Amino acid sequence: MSSRDRILGRVRRALADVPREEPSYEEAVERSYLREHGARGVAETVELLAAHLADYRAIVHRTDAQGLPLLVMRLLAERGSRSVLVPPGLPPEWLAADGPTRIHDRAASTPYELDAVGSVVTGCAVAIAETGTIVLDGGPAQGRRRITLVPDHHICVVRVPDQVVSSVPQALERLDPVRPLTWISGPSATSDIELDRVEGVHGPRTLEVVLVTGGPGRAPLA
Repeated sequence: MSSRDRILGRVRRALADVPREEPSYEEAVERSYLREHGARGVAETVELLAAHLADYRAIVHRTDAQGLPLLVMRLLAERGSRSVLVPPGLPPEWLAADGPTRIHDRAASTPYELDAVGSVVTGCAVAIAETGTIVLDGGPAQGRRRITLVPDHHICVVRVPDQVVSSVPQALERLDPVRPLTWISGPSATSDIELDRVEGVHGPRTLEVVLVTGGPGRAPLA
């Protein structure tokens, strides 16, 4: 008798005295979960997102579509980045023409080449206010998952308000589960047994989120 047979046998014996008319587990468990916690307007939702991003030690910036390229150029200059990794569908107007050397996302790029890049600039699929989470799904403005995990500095542009939702359930409704989803809540970090925080272990050490309003700088969602 296999381990599988033993386990299934135990399950059958445990359920032997359960009446057939008793509701199934799916019917018996209450599923009326809240879709969001509290009623908030658009501005309040964006403010909550910014506050939670900051709580997770992400650096939050605000601008409009016209000011976006100058802001990104300033952030790259402050970082001292001589090169910037860009996904294939990143809107060209997001980066100033006289900025650092652009490195394009290529399947042939090695981890060593990606590690040598100064910064990466991407869009996102959705941002969740209640958890301070940025979700990437590998869309044209986001590129391959590894380009946001290997470089040490990630600038992520979030379109406000159309890419901002209140809760995880609302975000899941927008996301395709078959896509490569990356959920980011602040820069990469971990703690050892003494609770000493170490950043940059399995992703960027520095995450900068730009909340941008306006239409010309919009990127495709997928």
